[in-house]
Order: sequence, then structure tokens, then C-alpha cells
Amino acid sequence: QVQLVESGGGLVQAGGSLRLSCAASGHTFGSKATGWFRQAPGNEREYVAAISRSGDNTYYTDSVQGRFAISRDNAKNTVYLQMDRLRPEDTAVYYCATSDKLSYGWNSARYNNAMDYDSWGRGTQVTVSS
Repeated sequence: QVQLVESGGGLVQAGGSLRLSCAASGHTFGSKATGWFRQAPGNEREYVAAISRSGDNTYYTDSVQGRFAISRDNAKNTVYLQMDRLRPEDTAVYYCATSDKLSYGWNSARYNNAMDYDSWGRGTQVTVSS
């Protein structure tokens, strides 16, 4: 089982930047496809971005494309989410998660489907003021 810990959240003004980190322990992190999701008060958890096991492939939801960048350092067992040009609507708790299905190439698994992820961190709060 992978244990995930997010960090790097905080309060930032609109237009600013933050870099979130997702540190893993308990498993060889480099074998896990990883995603970032977020949840704002009163809203369902939504997909933000994902990265393949090797880091060669990255995926984004439309609303963050061009503003956010996901990357990984498997030697450090860490996945990052660089968030630039932040907007008030980006305010949420951000979670990272790993997926065995995506890691092992299940055809039915989707990077943007929270149900296809099996290990989750506790989240880090990101607040963007206007």
C-alpha cells in the first residue's frame, strides 16, 4: 500500500503561483500512475491532472491546461503540480492519488476517473484570493 502526503498549499493572490508536492512511501513510487484531484466546498471531487508511471505522458483537465504542469521525480518518490496564473475558482483542497489499474495498463481505466485510483493522500488546501 502506498502512503501519500501532499504539501505546498497555501493562500495566494489571483495570478500567483504555488507548487504542490505529493510524497510517497511504502511502495516503489515509480511504478504508479499518479493524479491530482481537487474538491471545493459543496462540490464533488474533480480531476485536475495526471502523469504516467514514467512521466512521459501528462494529462490535464481543460480548465488548467496551459496554467498547471504535473511532473515527477521517481528518485525522490515525489510528484509535483506547478500551478501558475491561479484563479479564485482554483480554490479547493487538492489531493494526489495513485492507480494500480492505470499503472498496469487496464484498458477500462481512465486518468480522469477518481474511481480508478486506489490510494489517496489527505489533501492540502489551496486558497486563491481575488
